[in-house]
Amino acid sequence: MSDELMWFTSSYSDTEGSACVEVALAWYKSSYSDDEGSACVEVAACPTTIHVRDSKCPADPHLSFRPDAFTAFLDTIR
Repeated sequence: MSDELMWFTSSYSDTEGSACVEVALAWYKSSYSDDEGSACVEVAACPTTIHVRDSKCPADPHLSFRPDAFTAFLDTIR
């Protein structure tokens, strides 16, 4: 589990530093991930979106799901 929050600046914020709003995601590593850096999947949950990423490449794009779609996915793979 990552103790660091990943901060995103709101699209309504300007580049001059005024009206800045930031939102944070806390990423949690899958219990199936090993300690040697392979097979690492991390998840960050928000009220309307579940984000999934490869922890070895945190700056790369990640997948986003609606909570109901993510729950259905988890139910299917169990």
